[in-house]
Amino acid sequence: LCLIAVWCYGARPVKIPRSEFNLTAVLINPKADSILKLSEELLYKVKINVDSDSVEHALAGLSYVQLLHALSNDLAKKTFWVNIYNAWYQILAIRLNKTRPAIFTEKLITVAGLTLSLDDIEHGILRKYRWKWSMGYLPQFMPRKTIKELAVDSIDYRIHFALNCGAKSCPPIAFYQYAKINQQLDMATLAFVKGESETDEDKKVITTSKILSWFKGDFGGSKGIRVLMAKVYQRDFSEYAIKFNDYNWDKELGKFGE
Repeated sequence: LCLIAVWCYGARPVKIPRSEFNLTAVLINPKADSILKLSEELLYKVKINVDSDSVEHALAGLSYVQLLHALSNDLAKKTFWVNIYNAWYQILAIRLNKTRPAIFTEKLITVAGLTLSLDDIEHGILRKYRWKWSMGYLPQFMPRKTIKELAVDSIDYRIHFALNCGAKSCPPIAFYQYAKINQQLDMATLAFVKGESETDEDKKVITTSKILSWFKGDFGGSKGIRVLMAKVYQRDFSEYAIKFNDYNWDKELGKFGE
């Protein structure tokens, strides 16, 4: 009963984080910065299609304590794990020929001695151990201790516009940097939502990406989605119905932004 109560207590809609645009990243020590840059270096080697074994080994060889110290705040966690996710999706798809659903669930990624899956990174760490199939409204049941320790403190819906899953409807890949990540995530959100949305003024309907339906709770439900649309388009959508586009799962690897 206690376990059920704890699980249900966590099943509340996630509060939409306030936009952090224009906030300056807090200073980070040089050792932590070097670890963050490893994630960017891995992604860069993937982009230019050169051997990335040395970077993979460096990431795998970090101590767990080093990783925890480097990822001491949510800005660092988002910077590191978004880059790692995007790099490893390409590695798994291209080098290991992994496809859905195994590409998301198999634990083939080694960081600081931990073996992780893409789902561990996305739903465990970046979404603060939300259950994948709950639309963002339920926590995972008894997540691993390491996942809880590595997870962000607050879910940031903008990461959904930064993670690339190798499909045509996915957002493009960018190189996220600690000092710029808030601005980068704001720009990614604006570009993706505008590119995927359209309005029918006569019917008062706004149609947008299926991503916002899959993770509705992360956005604060239908009300939160309307708030996001209002922020993007600088107008009121409180009286509009929301519909979602079909998701195009056709493969599109190497979708790096400009």
